[in-house]
Amino acid sequence: MKSSHYTLGFILFCFALANGVQAQNGSVIWKTDAYSIHADGVKQHKFAAKAVSPTELTSNYQSPVNESVSSGLIFKFSINGKDNEMKSGVNHYYNFTTGNETPLIRFGELQKEKNTGKEVALKPDSRLKVRLDMRDVLKELKNKGYYTTFSGEKIFKEDFKNVYIAGATAPMVWDFDNLYQRSELQLRDEDGDGIYETTLTFNAKKDQKKTEGTWQLTRDLSAFPQYKSDYVLTDAIYNLSTEEMLNAVEADSTFRTGKEWAGVWTRDISYSIILSMAYLQPKVAMNSLMKKVNANKRIIQDTGTGGAYPASTDRMVWAIAAYEVYKATGDKNWLQQSYTIVKNSIEDDLNVIYDKETHLVRGESSFLDWREQTYPKWMQPADIFESENLGTNAVHFQANVVLAEMATLLNFKDIAKKHKLIAANIKMGINEHLWLKDKGYYAQYLYGRNSKIVSPRAEALGEALCVLYGIADLQKQQSIIANTPVTDYGISCIYPQIPNIPPYHNNAVWPFVQAYWGLASAKTGNVTSVMESMAAIIRPSALFLTNKENFVADNGDFAGTQINSSNMLWSLAGNLAMTHKILFGMDFQADKLVLRPFVPQELKGTRTLSNFKYREAILEITVEGYGNTIKSFTLDGKVVTSPEISQSLKGPHTVKIVLDNMAFTNTKINKRDNDFSPAAPSVTYTNGVLSWNPVEGAVNYSVLKNGKEIEKTAKTTANAVKLGYAEYQVIAADAKGVTSFASEPIVVAEDKATSIFELENSIGKAEYPYKGYSGNGFIETSKTVNPTFDFSVAIGETGWYAVDFHYANGNGPTNTENKCAIRTLKEGITTLGTFVFPQRGVNEWSNWGFSNPVKVYLTAGKHVLTLKLETFNENMNVDINQAMLDYIRIVKLDKK
Repeated sequence: MKSSHYTLGFILFCFALANGVQAQNGSVIWKTDAYSIHADGVKQHKFAAKAVSPTELTSNYQSPVNESVSSGLIFKFSINGKDNEMKSGVNHYYNFTTGNETPLIRFGELQKEKNTGKEVALKPDSRLKVRLDMRDVLKELKNKGYYTTFSGEKIFKEDFKNVYIAGATAPMVWDFDNLYQRSELQLRDEDGDGIYETTLTFNAKKDQKKTEGTWQLTRDLSAFPQYKSDYVLTDAIYNLSTEEMLNAVEADSTFRTGKEWAGVWTRDISYSIILSMAYLQPKVAMNSLMKKVNANKRIIQDTGTGGAYPASTDRMVWAIAAYEVYKATGDKNWLQQSYTIVKNSIEDDLNVIYDKETHLVRGESSFLDWREQTYPKWMQPADIFESENLGTNAVHFQANVVLAEMATLLNFKDIAKKHKLIAANIKMGINEHLWLKDKGYYAQYLYGRNSKIVSPRAEALGEALCVLYGIADLQKQQSIIANTPVTDYGISCIYPQIPNIPPYHNNAVWPFVQAYWGLASAKTGNVTSVMESMAAIIRPSALFLTNKENFVADNGDFAGTQINSSNMLWSLAGNLAMTHKILFGMDFQADKLVLRPFVPQELKGTRTLSNFKYREAILEITVEGYGNTIKSFTLDGKVVTSPEISQSLKGPHTVKIVLDNMAFTNTKINKRDNDFSPAAPSVTYTNGVLSWNPVEGAVNYSVLKNGKEIEKTAKTTANAVKLGYAEYQVIAADAKGVTSFASEPIVVAEDKATSIFELENSIGKAEYPYKGYSGNGFIETSKTVNPTFDFSVAIGETGWYAVDFHYANGNGPTNTENKCAIRTLKEGITTLGTFVFPQRGVNEWSNWGFSNPVKVYLTAGKHVLTLKLETFNENMNVDINQAMLDYIRIVKLDKK
């Protein structure tokens, strides 16, 4: 455990002794084990940034990522962008010290002839030809029509598309889902001899990361709030962020997500609008939000996992952003317009993603939308749909609160009552299923198949939202901020990190998440957490001279993540929010602006915000002193008892707030080393025995049956009784007690527990040349072919059953686009549940897998069931809502 806090007096005393520096002249504002924030700059090891003036910053920062690129290369190969060559964690190794060509490596066979010499630093622009022998794979495809991977998956000849290399050293990446976007990582067989090749350039000069050495203000900021304080560094960063805000507006008056991210993205603009864009650029905010609404007046889910909605379901953050715009502007037309859109979208969600058993909503983690970055590798998009995530549920809770408040303002009392109840149920579900009493914060998500378990990782954005939206009670709020792990460079998106996954969401800090964490910290009165948050946002802004998208949690560097962007909208929005919403304490409400400043002692002094526009008023606000209790509040020189600005105020006015200069008492935070969990075990079952290879760093293993621990062992085997139906999983734990993800569920069941019903026997089979199905064929369901159909099943015993479909969807890749198929299962007029059929690969129609399971109670006898394309089953593509269905599987569960 690292020291979490240095008092101002101790810092200044030590610093003055060593350097003779006086307060307010380069004095230390905050110091961590990794860097220090000064009144006029930032220091981090050999790097320094300095605020020359409020309109100029200099920095000598250069990313160290290219200073010593090792010759030891770790990699593996991939067919069709899947991790399908060898078991997870089993990789090829090549020490690139001499020559410019690897030995010929056979696909699926570990490279045995290792160059075991000493690794060296690669010279700039070191080129290496990688050679891969695919002849065995191609022979099997020709003779059998398919290739069987190490895991038993069949890749059919028709689905064999491309071969890639993935690895740990740039330009290689471990992001299998996005290998297709990097042409140099594709191996090609130009002469048709079965030998695939590509040439990679390591330590490329063009990739060596540098930032600009100087930032100088070049744009006119006079139309926006002007900030002045006793600290030249914070003034300069405020101006830099305001200028970047102007750079983030496109020609059509919508927000640009980042310098490297063109266009409008639902979650990015929404989180940015909530932070500060609602009141700084309300018209641009409205334009941007409306660009993410379809013709049916529904919110558009961004493209994402398995074809987006409903595998991804965080589009409802739009609702919170829309209401924030109303609170800032008081625009009644906007209120009515956005109310209809929010109501329509939530009504669809109620039918598609709400879990009546847990009262939670299903779907991917909000903004954490790169599958393997935050989920175990075995989870398919259908599994991700079934997961119930903290941050996504916090968004849906608040979206229902917002809809209830909108309905109240518009005098729709019944609608308001309905959605208050829905919000209360989601809140209850979060606290019942995700609160970790032993850790003092919420769990990441529920996950699994027929027996869901908790992932005990912390999820920073979700934790912060639960504090800000009041999902957590006061005691839990304080516990969350005090106990959630934070690292030297800030709060990482998740904690602990996942091994063998490169930084992006994993092992990374995102400034916009840090901003939400800072706001939550201020709400609980935790001054140390507020200062750590402000410092974690100031440091990269000053050193990089821009608001970056993210940076590596291990070292604070921007260059080590999979993708990054400068001038990032939600990062700059968070930066500005720290000034407005913490130091000036702005809280926008439906009929007023409340001001409750939170000023740490380290930032004491006088600060002024002029030309701040609130509805029809123009404010000049001055805050003096420190603390979070107001000693006096005056409006135009007159004492006001409540620290608020009425919505009816018009014209220019002056506000002065004097704080009581009382020291804060709430200072505990959980500063931690940046721990990584063990890897998830890979488990097999043979003749009554579960077995797995030893996991590096693990000291024991928990064996789960139907989600409950039945054994803890140091061995790598366990007995599994074949009685009825059971799902077994194994979790590895290290010496610190840090646990891995659970392994993929292994089903151990009697044959009679599972029934298969071939759909082509009752519905006309589809005439497509696809392979890999069972029985005599498969059926198509689309908007024009079998959008709704009936089928019969015979149930031998009354009880609870898990129902799912064996399906194919080759309409897109597993990680993006918008063609996830959706259907509703009914018996008569009774709705039994929602099935999703996510995309499994571009034109990979012989790639079969299972949908999500739905638990239903069925009586013995014959049942006529209906799979129906309901009006609320529209996906984000609208035109294509299609899947091939092989059979329906019905499994008798031991209990609900």
